[in-house]
Amino acid sequence: MNERFAQPEQVPVESGANRQLVGFVIGEERFGVDILTVQEIIRDVTITAIPDSPDFLEGVINLRGSIIPVIDLRKRLKLMVKPKVDGQALWIIILIVEGRITGFVVDRVTKVLNVPAASIKPPPDIVVAGLRSRYIKGVCKLDQQLLILLDFNRVLMADEIKKLKSMKRAKLPLEA
Repeated sequence: MNERFAQPEQVPVESGANRQLVGFVIGEERFGVDILTVQEIIRDVTITAIPDSPDFLEGVINLRGSIIPVIDLRKRLKLMVKPKVDGQALWIIILIVEGRITGFVVDRVTKVLNVPAASIKPPPDIVVAGLRSRYIKGVCKLDQQLLILLDFNRVLMADEIKKLKSMKRAKLPLEA
């Protein structure tokens, strides 16, 4: 599958009118997140399940001694659930959301995109691919494909963020 979003010659890197985004895919939909919120991207890590947690919370990971909650973005956004394939590595984007480091499971990460800021339009009033527009920061068209910019500050509700913050204080299985 061709993962071209923007041609470097069409979008000069040095232009101040560009936004750098990390591109990722869930199902057939293309998404982007501001590169400044991305701490790192990891694969092949063991996720420890947390009892009595919301269905979209896959569990926690131990990343260099820090316990980080991991959210399945497909489940959180109520996109069609894809059956897990044995041996298929998970892609986890580690983001800083509301001052909290949180991991988000996606199908795959594509590349860093340089997007002209003028091409990013406000979210439409209608539903885009089953997402409520409150999760969408903007949309843009690149190479005949729609790219959806997610607002990760809104992906989690305030009470859910409080629960994630309280997880740090709770005794987790990885801290034994």
